[in-house]
Amino acid sequence: MKTTNKAAWILFVSRRFARVDTGGRNAAAAILSSLGIAFGVMTLIVVIAVMNGFQTGKIESILEIQSFHLRAYPQNAEQQIVLESELQKNPLVRTFIPFMEAQALSVGKNGRQAAAFIRFVPEDIRKTDEGFRKEITMYEGRFDLSDNQAVLGITLARALRVHPGDTVNLLAMSGSSDVDLLSADRVFTVAGIFSCEHAEINESFMFFSLDTGKKLLGQSAPTVYGIKLYKTSQDGRVLKYLEDKTSVPVESWRTYNKSFFGALKVEKNVLMLLVFIIFIVVGVNIFNGMRRMIFERREEIAVLSALGSPPFFIQTVFLMQGLLIGLSGAIPGLLLGMLISVRMDAVFLIISKAVYYVQYFFTLLFNPAALMYVSENPMFMFYAQIPARMFFGETALITIFGILSALSASYFASKNILKLSIAEVLRYE
Repeated sequence: MKTTNKAAWILFVSRRFARVDTGGRNAAAAILSSLGIAFGVMTLIVVIAVMNGFQTGKIESILEIQSFHLRAYPQNAEQQIVLESELQKNPLVRTFIPFMEAQALSVGKNGRQAAAFIRFVPEDIRKTDEGFRKEITMYEGRFDLSDNQAVLGITLARALRVHPGDTVNLLAMSGSSDVDLLSADRVFTVAGIFSCEHAEINESFMFFSLDTGKKLLGQSAPTVYGIKLYKTSQDGRVLKYLEDKTSVPVESWRTYNKSFFGALKVEKNVLMLLVFIIFIVVGVNIFNGMRRMIFERREEIAVLSALGSPPFFIQTVFLMQGLLIGLSGAIPGLLLGMLISVRMDAVFLIISKAVYYVQYFFTLLFNPAALMYVSENPMFMFYAQIPARMFFGETALITIFGILSALSASYFASKNILKLSIAEVLRYE
């Protein structure tokens, strides 16, 4: 039998089986299985897209504000000159920023205290560094580091209860040449309050001018160079280049943030594992349904075997059934998942409104006096602003896994057909 004829025969028998099942128990089980696969694919695509958007936003903030793509540690002025020369010549380097950093105990209004991470940067950093300007959003005031002024993260500012125009004092600053506990040189005016995607930066970062850092830490204090590249993946190439051309120690963002990004990877893998359990449950359902279908098809299997159909052909018929279940579930799930991911803002706004009206209804029904306290959950507005990001590899893997879950279940349910002879099949009759 030619390959074309084999495929046509398998497709014909598979359609006949499906047609006979229409409206029956097997058809209902197949529909439920397809819906389960569609739900699993849709859910996993949406969840992964939201997580990608959330993590990407955090990663971009970390790279543009905190760690940079590369960090170079020149030991003296001569190394600084050599390093700057090589960075200016390298076409892969987008920009580089000299900075100093320290830790301190900051004091705000009414003696409010909070640990702060101090970053001393050039005053014109928002003009020279487009990535920094993009990730830093001013919540109050302005980004001005001149005249003994500071810019604080929004969470840190709230902890200190300060606003633009108030003063903050730095106590016990690491690396400071000023050993006095209270010093007028460490009293600064708050010029502005910023926010970004990464909560840790919001709750601890405080920016000052590089000149202020040299005054507080001393001219001989180590200066770090934050290096930003056009492409994040080029960090290894530029690192090797700097190692060959200079004697300056260089550290990649992958090493500097190893523990953090490791935690993100584990978090994502656990989430995918939990959602993949949906496919396993659906696969078990398909397996049981397919075994029941094979048992109910004893007569057809006997006839096909008696007419000379190889057991593998008969098995392929049931594999085709599983494939159709997988496709009828995975493709709609893929389309719905992509649609929801693209319009994630609208979805969360609808959920926010729905939750609000449900709360309003039950409050009106049971406790009308508390209606003034009913409001929309601001967390839904926050989630609505997260840009969902889908990656082709992950989306394709989820869809294929959904199809394979149905196909694998059909295979294991029908593989015993290969072991049956005509006499064994007819024995059931």
